Amino acid sequence: MRIGIDARFYGPSSKGLGRYSQKLIENLEKISNSEDDFFVFLKKENWDDYQPKNPHFKKVLADFPWYSFSEQWNMPRLLNQYKLDLVHFPHFNVPLLYFRPFVVTIHDLILIHFPTLRATTLNPFFYWLKFLAYKLVINLAIRRSKHILTVSNFTKKDILSNYSIKPNKINVIYEAADIPQKKESDSSEKSLIKYDIIKPYLLYVGNAYPHKNLEKLIFSFQEVLKKRLNLFLVLVGKKDYFYRQLIEKVGQNNLKKVIFTGQVSDQELEGIYTNTEAYIFPSLYEGFGLPPLEAMIRNVPVISSDHESLKEILGDSAYFFDAKNPEKISDAILKIASDEQLKNKLRALGIKQAKKYSWFKMAAETLEIYYKIKK
Repeated sequence: MRIGIDARFYGPSSKGLGRYSQKLIENLEKISNSEDDFFVFLKKENWDDYQPKNPHFKKVLADFPWYSFSEQWNMPRLLNQYKLDLVHFPHFNVPLLYFRPFVVTIHDLILIHFPTLRATTLNPFFYWLKFLAYKLVINLAIRRSKHILTVSNFTKKDILSNYSIKPNKINVIYEAADIPQKKESDSSEKSLIKYDIIKPYLLYVGNAYPHKNLEKLIFSFQEVLKKRLNLFLVLVGKKDYFYRQLIEKVGQNNLKKVIFTGQVSDQELEGIYTNTEAYIFPSLYEGFGLPPLEAMIRNVPVISSDHESLKEILGDSAYFFDAKNPEKISDAILKIASDEQLKNKLRALGIKQAKKYSWFKMAAETLEIYYKIKK
């Protein structure tokens, strides 16, 4: 087969989508046979991030911005030049003018369930215009694809509830957590000193989009401080528009003991994980929920929103709470902060749960879908 992979999201700078694309390609290189040729389409900014280790994997420059007119017009023309048997789009942004066989990965339907102006920096008119375009693109991607991959049974059910397609057109293929990097013996303390982190602390790692529910977390944490004074809340994530809004609100309301680190290196993050009391994930909606799984594989106890997908992925290895209820968030924080037996139990269960998932298995199951379509 001649298989194309749209890897314009490849690499750590594109967060979850980038990691998914990267791990898929890295592991396909390990298992694909010599009868298949893969063409990996990259942008200039991630061109050097990917260096093929398998001679049947070739890089192709596709420097077209995501969600752009250039993507819609130029990407299909480029793909058609390679006469591909199949293209895998790891995100919903399939060009409308591409008519050859493709599979698409739908990670979640967040923008359908959270069409709120709080989640954008755009003018309201342009936001709704973009929202309608999104609905059109994802609708056509779902209907025209040969097959749909998704990352949880929850998301599969969500897709089936919103689009009239047959259940056998969708396969659930789970993601996985990365094995932690080896850290320097003193990197832990260096990380804490650099970012003025004071122990004991609760940790969140990720973006600050409204559905992540960080504002409610912070206000719930203030209630915790009335009963547990010696505790801090550390939020790790790039200081973009949404984090800056959150930081401003914390300052305006004189909220206490909340530490924003901004973006940190992978090595520094390992040190921050090492010393935390627990990882907290108050999200209102997730397709998979990779961050708490990444905490678990680092031996960190997890308290999490009881959203359906998170209960599916984390099983009995997390302490769940109702993230819509501030009192329940506060109760969960107080429980994990004071119960050493619970923390030890969650550490043991968490590592076991995280090891159930494998990027290699994800790639192998994805390759099976490619072959199934070819038949």
